[in-house]
Amino acid sequence: MSTVKNINVETLLKDAGNLLLDVIIIYIAYSIAKSLLKKIITTSFDKYSERENVSIGRARTLQGLTTNVISYTLMFVFGLMLLDSFGLDPTPLLASAGIAGLAIGFGAQGLVSDVVTGFFLLLERQIDVDDYITAAGYEGIVEEVGLRTTKVRSFDGTLNYIPNREITSLSNHSRGNMRALVDMSISYNDNIDHAIDIMQQACDKFATENEFVKEGPNVLGVQTFGASDVVIRVIAKTENMQQWAVERDLRKLLKVTLDENGIEIPFPHQVTLYRNETENN
Repeated sequence: MSTVKNINVETLLKDAGNLLLDVIIIYIAYSIAKSLLKKIITTSFDKYSERENVSIGRARTLQGLTTNVISYTLMFVFGLMLLDSFGLDPTPLLASAGIAGLAIGFGAQGLVSDVVTGFFLLLERQIDVDDYITAAGYEGIVEEVGLRTTKVRSFDGTLNYIPNREITSLSNHSRGNMRALVDMSISYNDNIDHAIDIMQQACDKFATENEFVKEGPNVLGVQTFGASDVVIRVIAKTENMQQWAVERDLRKLLKVTLDENGIEIPFPHQVTLYRNETENN
């Protein structure tokens, strides 16, 4: 009886060792296959971008999507291999999974909606990686467009995971040239025509020295009257994503130009009146 027990224990240990070995081999094979396919996908899309003259953002978008699909497929295949190593026939499990899928189909409508919406986002080329967008209440740079979620990095560094079904309206700020807008204030005592003239001269010189300016800058004229200032508006068209840098440089240049020409940039003044108690008495 003791001999039988020893044989059973040895058999169990041997079977457990073989099972563990199979799991390790499958995991190593999965890791190698995933790494190899990822490298192949990256190389292929780099060549595709160069050969077809496709934008880097578009190539990275398709590369990320392809990587996701391949990863899900690999997980499924190696999952079946794990089931087989445990002695389970995956065929009836797949059949029952299909029936269960029909049963929970109504509960997975959100997931289906995510995938469908993500498909149309890619098909219609509404967004690409590195685009600056506003969607679902978030604003930032697109880092990844997946089958289920879109990752948007806010300017404060926060990474937002947006379910694709929540992208019901989308503003893409990265298509075409962007507008740089600068409002400068002068005092009511200064000559408006003279101020506009010297500002335009400075803008013309700025356009020749700044490679990101595509059109303008143009001094439009008086935009509004403030409590103590006259606001003059300047606009320009810039290379995409360079509008903020152009605005900063333009503000500095116009400030220096106005100072050099003796034109005051007004600031709020506060006047305090003191009551003379002696005179009242």
